[in-house]
Amino acid sequence: MKKNIAIFASGSGTNAENIIRYFEENDLIRVSLVLSNRSDALVLERAQGFHVPTAVFSKDDWQTGKAILTLLKTHHIDFIVLAGFLLRVPLPLLHAYPNKIINIHPALLPNYGGKGMYGDRVHEAVVAAGEKESGITIHYIDEHYDEGSIIFQAQCEVLPDDSPKEVARKVHDLEYKYYPSIIEKVVLK
Repeated sequence: MKKNIAIFASGSGTNAENIIRYFEENDLIRVSLVLSNRSDALVLERAQGFHVPTAVFSKDDWQTGKAILTLLKTHHIDFIVLAGFLLRVPLPLLHAYPNKIINIHPALLPNYGGKGMYGDRVHEAVVAAGEKESGITIHYIDEHYDEGSIIFQAQCEVLPDDSPKEVARKVHDLEYKYYPSIIEKVVLK
């Protein structure tokens, strides 16, 4: 029986699309639902292009978790993947999916994590600090931003003349390369 994944995303959805493509022909795992807190998020279009059901939820639905949990149960969701999703996961979802929610962060945690540290802000901070490397961290979600147990990290070199945009490109390459396969390992564990 296939394991069903739900992806939560807030933005353009390039990581979500990469994950959907990766599991398209998989016999054991499928992306069964994509959810967003933004009705204008491009991720919804991307998912629909692959015939993956989508849903948009309100702030109230997110905070209470009840409607979202009902939707997840309706779609028989076994595992949740965050892909460019910026809201902190509420306790009802954490309790319903213990150690079954993972996220990817565009830096080597515990550095450059926490509330407000996402996207270009992370890459700008890495460059401003003169770091020699950056990378990705795939981790479980808990009640705090970017503090869940680390599952996997991959590094990339940050050259002295790299701009935040160049660091972002290197980090995105790592995200696309590793996130789907690490999701597969964790879901099938």
